[in-house]
Amino acid sequence: MTEQNTADAAPGAAVPAPGAAVPAPETEAAPAAAPVPPKDRRKLLAALRWTAAAAVFAAVASGVTYGITGVERTDIPGLSTRDDGRWTYPTLSKPALPAGAAPARTDGSRGAETHYAPLTGLLLPAPGGSTPDTGLKAGKDQLVSVDAFLEEYAPDSRPKLKVELEYEGLRQIAARGWTTPDGTRTRVYLLRFHAAGFVDGFHGCTYDTRLAGAPVLEMDDSWSAVRSKQPVVTDQHVAGFPVGLAGTDISLYREPAPAGGDEQTKLGCLQAGDIQAVIVQSRKGEVATVPFHQTVILQSQLLS
Repeated sequence: MTEQNTADAAPGAAVPAPGAAVPAPETEAAPAAAPVPPKDRRKLLAALRWTAAAAVFAAVASGVTYGITGVERTDIPGLSTRDDGRWTYPTLSKPALPAGAAPARTDGSRGAETHYAPLTGLLLPAPGGSTPDTGLKAGKDQLVSVDAFLEEYAPDSRPKLKVELEYEGLRQIAARGWTTPDGTRTRVYLLRFHAAGFVDGFHGCTYDTRLAGAPVLEMDDSWSAVRSKQPVVTDQHVAGFPVGLAGTDISLYREPAPAGGDEQTKLGCLQAGDIQAVIVQSRKGEVATVPFHQTVILQSQLLS
């Protein structure tokens, strides 16, 4: 029996001793996982990166959305601001000087400042959307008479003002008027005198001025804040105009409450060399502050 078992064994195989435990046959090892090709690995990494980027973008977008809704629209550059009531004026341009005329001197002395340009060329143009004021008694050349100008004043103030104008060096008066869709009526008058010194003799643009329908005026306190934000007067020019309100004395007044009616009136007074500008705005209810100040500033730029 022993010999038979020995003979059956494979040649060269070790025969276990009698009584020894026979080891269990070894099982085949599981094949190792095939390595990921480099191309597939790059795709996997790219997918992971895009997933992470999308998550970050979503978080940032949520923060930006919260930030935009938490601030005023006017604080965000690039977005249109709310309409503040400004009028749309044509582009301003300086009128051409007559042949041989010298430009106005700006050496700081009011007495040395003389405007040689045509007076009508210095009038502020009407804003877009407005209609001409048919009640303004101006000719085709935009010139008005002294009596037509004095209709802006209370009847008992006119005789004294007329004497001042006739004997204090007045040369001519130009005017332009318009009415905007909101019902605001604007009249701009330019009074040219023989020299800057004569302008001080005109007392029709002060705190005690009595206008027709507005016998009492007070200082426009809101103008102080606007004036303080205007650029400091320098020698620089923007589109042909000096920066700031150079060479112009400005005083603004308003009717504290409509007198005998429901219409408010505001008065703007500008002195620039030999020219006195008188701006009158009236409107049912209340004259808006922004377009009033805008009109004064733009007329000042034309005269400066």
